[in-house]
Amino acid sequence: MSAPKIHLYALAGACSVAPHILLHEASLPFDKTIYNKEDLMKLGGYPDELKKLNPKAKVPVLRVDNEVITENPAIFTYISQLAPQKHLLGKTPLETVRAYEWLNYLSGTVHGQAYGMFYRPGRWVDVQDGSLDKHVAARAKQMIQEVYTYIDEKLEGKTWAVGDDFTAVDAYLYIFYRWGAGPAGLDMEKSYPNYAKIAKKVAERESTKEVLKAEGLN
Repeated sequence: MSAPKIHLYALAGACSVAPHILLHEASLPFDKTIYNKEDLMKLGGYPDELKKLNPKAKVPVLRVDNEVITENPAIFTYISQLAPQKHLLGKTPLETVRAYEWLNYLSGTVHGQAYGMFYRPGRWVDVQDGSLDKHVAARAKQMIQEVYTYIDEKLEGKTWAVGDDFTAVDAYLYIFYRWGAGPAGLDMEKSYPNYAKIAKKVAERESTKEVLKAEGLN
């Protein structure tokens, strides 16, 4: 059976950094299309190419032969299945369960709620003039700090988020760490030392260095 033809659609610095890292970790051949925010602002959003693949108009999108996979937990699962020897979702059934426990929390609460409110406060109120946006954004930042406190406590004494080796959870945690230190303006290393320790280890991996270079990040 021939290897599937894989194409990743991503946005530089977005949550799609995580599957980009995992594709390198899995040593899978793939093509990629990396959008950047400046070009998308000029276009008024994602181009038709992306919208046809994913009507939700979001990244990441993984095109595999004639199939299209969206949503990070699903994409992580597929990549993990293509490289089972890498144990990207854990080495035991319990570790896999713990990985999904993390992934659900990160995708639903951290990304969908906390950062959803932070980046797009207007989505959360039925007021079109933007007068409430600053209040929603302020609450979002409080929520971001709350979830980071929870994450830091969960990571206390841990070598990696799940088990004794790198998994998809660590790649996903890494991008939210970057957002905390960047857009959210938090002193992540001082306030969340356990989280910082793992994020630093992810940053030192060759897969991450490749992705940062490819996406023009530092």
